[in-house]
Amino acid sequence: MEVKAGDFISSLPDEILFHIISLLPFESAIQTIFLSTRWKFLWNLALVKHGSKDDVSTAVSGFLTNFDEHNPTRNTRRLRFHFGKDGVLSAIIAPNNKLHLDFSAENKDHPRQFGWQIELNPQNLSHQPTPSTFFVKTLYLISVNHLSSEAVSCVVSKFQLLENLKIIGCNGLESLSIDSDTNLLNLTIFDCPQLKSLHIRSYKLRTFLYRGHFPWFWSEFHFNLANAMLDSRQGPGYSTFKTSDFDRVLLTIKNSEILTLCKWTFQALICPSLSSFQADFQFYRLKELWWIDNYSKGLYNSDVLISFLKLCPSLERLFLTIDDNSYVMPSAAKCSKQVGRYTKLQHLKVVKLEGFANQEEEILFAEHLQDVVSVEPLILSTSDGICFRNLTKVPSSESQQPEETTLSQEKYFYKFVQVKNINELCPKHAHMIL
Repeated sequence: MEVKAGDFISSLPDEILFHIISLLPFESAIQTIFLSTRWKFLWNLALVKHGSKDDVSTAVSGFLTNFDEHNPTRNTRRLRFHFGKDGVLSAIIAPNNKLHLDFSAENKDHPRQFGWQIELNPQNLSHQPTPSTFFVKTLYLISVNHLSSEAVSCVVSKFQLLENLKIIGCNGLESLSIDSDTNLLNLTIFDCPQLKSLHIRSYKLRTFLYRGHFPWFWSEFHFNLANAMLDSRQGPGYSTFKTSDFDRVLLTIKNSEILTLCKWTFQALICPSLSSFQADFQFYRLKELWWIDNYSKGLYNSDVLISFLKLCPSLERLFLTIDDNSYVMPSAAKCSKQVGRYTKLQHLKVVKLEGFANQEEEILFAEHLQDVVSVEPLILSTSDGICFRNLTKVPSSESQQPEETTLSQEKYFYKFVQVKNINELCPKHAHMIL
């Protein structure tokens, strides 16, 4: 057979092309759709089935049972299941034991509110589809709604080796309960705008990432999280809450090494909770903090952040983002419990500032930071997230007062120097790339 040199791979049989795709990481495999129409067809080639809402669990189980990545004739990675009037499930099997269940093709104009309970307690491994060679360890649940939640719960209960659960963009979801006695280590909940109540029972959980309105949160066990993201810059998800409601959450995130927190969360929930602890409370393991702040009445006040930093003796990297759209407390009361005796931060290496209105405010913050540090950290600032400058302190006696320097209130000149290779000096906070 005579084939043009550039078309050799595309001319191979489907079975071989399927095998090539199966060997690629998921992120690379999906890029093959841009190679040609033939590759796009192969990737989009899905097993299409129809049934009722009650058949969703059976359809997914059968899809996984028949999958064999080592057999090109049985490694179809996509299932498109139509159920009910408008229900559509798109299931994708990805490498590294990942499964995506996406219901976003359904009509979402008027989402009905619903409660959702997910249980991972049964210990009978025979529930996992057999004799499949594919065991789900990472599960993405995207745009689940009131029509599909019950069926999805049935599907999830069968994955006894599940370690990572990601729930994304579920419109109408008002209350969520996750109960796990198994291997669940990492939980992500992103962008569920109506969520008001969250209950988690999972004593092995090590990572919890949350983005959206902050719900009433009941953590049944103290997870000893190492990695916690509470990005609730949109504000609270319910109108009334007791400060004592946050006590369990505070104990849950206390041992985190990586943390994302909003200013209002500390003001409204953490500060009042501190008064219930008799001993001095500290985030003594925290090494990397992303603090999301805001302007109040056109001004930036760093007092709240400075108060929090006094609770973080081991901090090494501080990322400060000013977001004009971040929620502002209507009446910002001062923390009722004064921080006890503390040692100035001795390990702070890098401070990364983003979103400040001008250089003068960056300098004022750098000076305020000196009150709680005993070292001179590298201070980087940016207004657009692309171009970074190094804020360097120069004694006034040594400065030649060039245009790029600014005199501070403490008679130091601060010089801003353009920085290259920013990722080598200070990679982004792990939560900023999610």
